[in-house]
Amino acid sequence: MATKVDSKAIVSPSAQLGNDVEVGPYAIIGDNVKIGAGCIIDSFAQVLGYTEIGKKTHIFPYAVVGNIPQDLKYKGEKSFLIIGENNRIREFVTINPGTDKDSTTEIGNGNLLMAYSHIAHDCKIGNNNILANVATLAGYVDIGSNVVIGGLVAIHQFCRLGDFSIIGGCSKVVQDIPPYSMCDGHPAEIRGINSLGLKRSAFSTDTIKILKNAFKTLFFEEHSFSEAKLIVQKDFPSSKELELLLEFISSTKRGISKPH
Repeated sequence: MATKVDSKAIVSPSAQLGNDVEVGPYAIIGDNVKIGAGCIIDSFAQVLGYTEIGKKTHIFPYAVVGNIPQDLKYKGEKSFLIIGENNRIREFVTINPGTDKDSTTEIGNGNLLMAYSHIAHDCKIGNNNILANVATLAGYVDIGSNVVIGGLVAIHQFCRLGDFSIIGGCSKVVQDIPPYSMCDGHPAEIRGINSLGLKRSAFSTDTIKILKNAFKTLFFEEHSFSEAKLIVQKDFPSSKELELLLEFISSTKRGISKPH
């Protein structure tokens, strides 16, 4: 199928549109934009800046993708936004490129960004994540894959969220969220493991049980992390899930959102 651009859309002659792209009325596509095959850019959406979008991504009405960062340090440097394939970017979502020269905001594949969610400059987002309505990410936030962020959640700059974690609605995230965890609160704290999410993602019953017991040792007993890590390494069967969890905690810079 041929690309379809509504006559009322404003598309720069230098923008690159792949096959089967659809652009709705009053949409705006800037000079340095590259849009992959099969994408849909709905009416009144804007795709600006040095932005590259992968195949079959759908940008809904009034979303603004690639506009300059909301960062006072930004002085017009050339920076980038790269969005993968099969993403759904809903109404009024805003996504900014990087701040520094040649820096990049990166979004993977298969993500659902619900209405009014915001991804600030220099964020790194993995695959198959869900950001519910008005989920807001400050600059330099790093999110893994298969993460669920509830509505009205605010995430402080430089925080990391590990794979398969879930954040309850209206939470305030100021420290790193470990993989597989269920967190909630103001500030967010670990409440347990994301059992339902892990079941839905076909984790085995044994793996979920091991992670649950590891979480108890690491976060709910009176051990230092170094002590808890040795216990988990000694007493629990080795697995890629435990290795990922321990590596994530060991590499934290902001600290872990563990229970108080």
